[in-house]
Amino acid sequence: MDLLLRLPDLQRRVSEHKESLLTEEAAKTAFVMPFLQALGYDVFNPGEVIPEFTCDVGTKKGEKVDYAICRDGKISILIECKPSSAGLNLKHTGQLFRYFSVTDARLAILTNGVTYQFYSDIEQPNKMDAEPFFTFHLDAIKPTDHKVLERFTKTNFDIDAIVQEAGGLKLQLQLRQEIEKEIQFPSDEFVMILAKRVHGGRLTPALRENFAKHVQASLQAVLRDLVSDRISSALKASDPPPEGEAQDPLEEIVTTDEEWAGFRIVQAIGAKLVDPKRIVMRDAKSYCAVLLDDNNRKTLVRLHFNAASVKYVGTFVDRTEERHLIMDPTDIYSIAELIEQRIRELEG
Repeated sequence: MDLLLRLPDLQRRVSEHKESLLTEEAAKTAFVMPFLQALGYDVFNPGEVIPEFTCDVGTKKGEKVDYAICRDGKISILIECKPSSAGLNLKHTGQLFRYFSVTDARLAILTNGVTYQFYSDIEQPNKMDAEPFFTFHLDAIKPTDHKVLERFTKTNFDIDAIVQEAGGLKLQLQLRQEIEKEIQFPSDEFVMILAKRVHGGRLTPALRENFAKHVQASLQAVLRDLVSDRISSALKASDPPPEGEAQDPLEEIVTTDEEWAGFRIVQAIGAKLVDPKRIVMRDAKSYCAVLLDDNNRKTLVRLHFNAASVKYVGTFVDRTEERHLIMDPTDIYSIAELIEQRIRELEG
């Protein structure tokens, strides 16, 4: 099954059980093993996924990492697991650090079954970095996560491509952290750069302090305006054309990954009540419709995903559409009952 389809199921499982699974073994069985399966690995094949992998290092004898993933007979990924209730920090990475330098692995994962931290040797070859280049939260999946995770699947695994991309991801993370710091607490250097562009005179300490306040307020105002513009664009783009208005056949319609993900989730929800083959997608310029029996009079939902950050799912009772704000396609599961009610309504 496609990774994009498996992730919502794993997210739902974590949401339902993470509070009750308090031991490391429980986290491994309920969350980590299914996650590795979602990446395409056979967790029951010891030639592919080695549990309790041992490799004596110096004076450290008999230490183990929880899993080692093999490709072509070589260790590719080391995985260390902790209980779901445990926070992840540097003190948990000791064994990964030691094993990283004495195996062929260039990737390591530290996880509690809910959060997955991905490490490589970007800064110094054959030495695991102190900071992860990618962190994935199974209980808060972002739209872009599956594209990164696809790199780690069995079918797409390419260590050189992963390490190259890891460097870019780590740099983006560091830049984002610095930008967030400047937005919250503008540094003297940043304030001076902007102040010199708008003030021609000498900057006294009092002026610098005054500029610092206005820089912070201006940055936050810009962010608010950008969010407002995105919301306005999303609402405008998601308005359906008047009934009966023909779609311009020359306009290119592109079905996005998120629309495909949303469709598959609706199809999975509907499969409880009808043959999933009866649930089809019909994309348009302003929204993506999910229909029963490919009949535009039997709309199950409309996916208003045109905006980059603000997305809605429209559910129906008779001809009345109600729009629900979502953060990413997996949030569709929260309105599963409304989708099931719609199917019952259409089935009579």
